[in-house]
Amino acid sequence: MNLLRFPIGLALLLSVNATLAAATFDVKSFGAAGDGRTLDAPAIDKAIAAAAVAGGGTVEIPAGNYLCFTIHLRSHVTLHLDAGATIIAAEPPADLSRGYDDPEPNPVIDQYEDFGHSHWHNSLIVGENLEDIGITGPGRIYGRGLSRGYPADIRRDLLPEERKLPRNQWPNLALPQAAIEATAAIKSGPFGYPGKDTLPAHVGNKAIALKRCRNVIFRDFTIYHGGHFGILATGVDNWTCDNLKIDTNRDGIDFDCCQNVRVANCTVNSPNDDGICPKSSYALGEVRMTENVTITNCQVSGYDEGTLLDGTRQRGTDQAFGGARTGRIKCGTESNGGFRNITISNCVFEYCRGLALESVDGAQMEDIVVSNLTMRDIQNAPIFIRLGARRRGPAGTKVGTARRIKIDNVVAHNVSAQAGILIVGLKTAAIEDIALSHIFIDYVGGGTAAQADRVVPEMDAEYPEPDRFGTLPAWGLWARHVANLELSHVEFRSAKPEGRPAVLFEDAADITLDHAKLPHANGTAAVMLKDVRGLAVENCPGLPNVVRTAAISDERL
Repeated sequence: MNLLRFPIGLALLLSVNATLAAATFDVKSFGAAGDGRTLDAPAIDKAIAAAAVAGGGTVEIPAGNYLCFTIHLRSHVTLHLDAGATIIAAEPPADLSRGYDDPEPNPVIDQYEDFGHSHWHNSLIVGENLEDIGITGPGRIYGRGLSRGYPADIRRDLLPEERKLPRNQWPNLALPQAAIEATAAIKSGPFGYPGKDTLPAHVGNKAIALKRCRNVIFRDFTIYHGGHFGILATGVDNWTCDNLKIDTNRDGIDFDCCQNVRVANCTVNSPNDDGICPKSSYALGEVRMTENVTITNCQVSGYDEGTLLDGTRQRGTDQAFGGARTGRIKCGTESNGGFRNITISNCVFEYCRGLALESVDGAQMEDIVVSNLTMRDIQNAPIFIRLGARRRGPAGTKVGTARRIKIDNVVAHNVSAQAGILIVGLKTAAIEDIALSHIFIDYVGGGTAAQADRVVPEMDAEYPEPDRFGTLPAWGLWARHVANLELSHVEFRSAKPEGRPAVLFEDAADITLDHAKLPHANGTAAVMLKDVRGLAVENCPGLPNVVRTAAISDERL
C-alpha cells in the first residue's frame, strides 16, 4: 500500500507546486530590467496582464530598481515587491512629450475638489473598478518624479537630498511655457476649482491611486516621497492597510468615501500635510459615507522628510516649506458624505498637529470613538472638533452634524500655547453629545490677560484649521456652540504661567465637569461661562460643586 500511495502523493505534490509556480509571474520574465535606467512599466504591465488572463496570481518584482511611469493594476492580481526591490517614479522630460497617464476628464467634479482629489489616472500605480487586488512588501515605492500638486509651474518639488545642495546646483524643474500658460488660463469654478494646482498631461502626482475598488490588501511595503498622496483610495471597500512605512512630502494615506477599512500598524511621517486622513468628498460625483473604519496601532509624525526612514528623525532642519508640521490623523477637510462608525485607538502623535474631526461640507460626523492616544510636541490644538458651513459642493448642500463622539485616555506633552482642545460648532447647529474622559495635557503656557479678552470671529465658511482661529481666550479648552459636553477625569497643566482661564464655554448647553483639575493663576478663572444653559460641577479640586439649570450669561468659577 505504501508503494501505491507514494506515487499518488508525489503526483499531488508536484501538481500543487506547478499550480503555485504558474500563479507567480516574475516581471523579469516579461522584459523588466530593474537597472534604474530602463523604463520598466510596460514589462510590469505585461506581467500583470498575464496574471489576470490566467485568472489571477502574484506578480513578483525581485530586487532591483524599476524606473516607471504609470503601472496598471488588474483584478485578482497582487503586486509583490521583494526585499531590495524599488519602483521609482520616473521624471517626465522637460517638454512633457511622455510621462504618466493623462488625468481623466472630470469637468463637473472639478468645481468642488482640487485636482489631486478628483483625478486618479495620473499616478505611478493606478487601479479602477477592480476587485481582489493587493500590493505587498517588503520592497519600496520611491516617488522621485512625482509632483506634490502645487505650484503648477513645478514638475515636482526638490528631493530632500537635492535641497542639501547649493542653490546653483538644484535641477531645473520648470515646465514648458505652453504648459504654464495653459494652467494660468484655467477658469475657476465657484469654489476656486479647477485652480492653480491643476497639472498638465504626463505629470504624475500620486504614488498609488485606487477608484471604486473592493477587497484590497496593502501590506508591508514602504513609500518614500509619495507626491500629493502616498495613497489615495476613493470609493474603495473592504480594504486592509497593514504595516506600511510612509515618509513623504504631502498626504500619507487618504481614504475617501471608503467603507469597511482597517488601517493598522502603519507609521506615517508627513511634515507638510496630513498623515492618515479619512475623507468623504464629492470626488465620485455623489455623496458617499466613509464608515466602518478602524485605525489602530499607528504612529504619525512631522519629522523632516526622509528622516523617519533613515532613523535620524530630524526636526526643523528642513525649512523648504516654511517649517510648519502637520503629520496628524484627521477626518476631513473634504466632508460631503460623512463619517460614521469610526474607531481610532492606540496611536502615537509626535512633532505634528493633533487629532482633527471636521464636518464643513454637509457631512454627518457621528458615532466616533477615540481611545489610547499619546502625543508629544504638538503644534496646535491636541483635539479639534469642528462643525462648519463651508458647504463646498453642489447647490443645496446643507450644514452637516457632529455628534456622539467619545474621546478617552489621552496623554499629551508640550502642546502649543496657541490653542487647547478646540470644539467649535455653529450658532445654528451645535456640536452634540461629546464625552472627553481620562485626559492629561501638558501645555507650553504663557498666555496673557489681553488674549483672554479676545473675541474670536465665527469664520463659519473658513477652511477648518485650528490656527485660523488665532490665539484663543482659554488655554486648556475652548468650546463654543456645543450641547451635552462632559469632561470627566481631565487634567490640564501649563509649563509657564497663564493669564487666560483654563476653560471657556460659550453658547453651550448641558455642561458637566467631573474630576477635572483646572489650575489657574491668582486673578484668573479656572472656568469662564458665557451664555451657558445647564451646568454641573462635581469633584473638581478648587471648584465648588454646582448644579445650575438657569441660564448663565457671564460668570467665572
